[in-house]
Amino acid sequence: MKFDRDVGRLQRLMAASIAGINRRQAILETLTINSGDRIIDVGCGAGQLLGHLAKAVGDDGEVIGLDPSADQLAKARTNCGDSGNVTLLERGADDTGLTQNSCDAATSTQALEYISDVDAALTEITRILKPGSSFVNVSILWDHFRFHGAEAKLNDEIHDAFRAHCSHQMLPMELPGKLRRLGFNHIRDRSLAFVITHRDQNSPALYTENVMANFAISRGISEKDVASWRSQLANAEKDGRFGFASFPVLTTAYLSR
Repeated sequence: MKFDRDVGRLQRLMAASIAGINRRQAILETLTINSGDRIIDVGCGAGQLLGHLAKAVGDDGEVIGLDPSADQLAKARTNCGDSGNVTLLERGADDTGLTQNSCDAATSTQALEYISDVDAALTEITRILKPGSSFVNVSILWDHFRFHGAEAKLNDEIHDAFRAHCSHQMLPMELPGKLRRLGFNHIRDRSLAFVITHRDQNSPALYTENVMANFAISRGISEKDVASWRSQLANAEKDGRFGFASFPVLTTAYLSR
């Protein structure tokens, strides 16, 4: 799934929701940051995290926002216009163009699971990190991602279609082993799971529903069935039996010295 145009807009809305805010706070609390550091955000999207990182590293530091989407980077450029220490790169995670051992830390938020050759991306991240650097990643356990309230068969059909939207459904389960083989240690996982029972304008449930609906149609599910699914979710909310559960995992690791 490409994060440009309408999908990119919905992603930005989700990032601005309370779930996105809590996720960025968890990253900032966990990532090891020193004044003057050079930090890369892999799959930076519209740059919601970049400004916070730029303040943390100070004027002597640098924050690199890496993303393959020109549309997302255009938004990041606007969002980070006041930060003179932010550099934006339109490149893939497996070919950053940066020199070896040139970054003090790296972070990535819900990006690696969309990269088909995630091992190549992790190898590149390892290459550009200095020994002793920290790496913080947030990815979702998609097998535990679920809407509740719609008729079971139709709900299963929509969720099954959505599985095709990313390459790695359960990356947090695979990531520790991949990082260990690349020379990382002190690997820790932290659950950022949440449950939502409403669909207001600050709810990631509503934005996720929009993304899933559009994706299901692109996968051949009829617009009538998708509209019925959304109507059933709305009715479930009115009846007090709606739910949306997501299971992001924050993984922290340090590259061996």
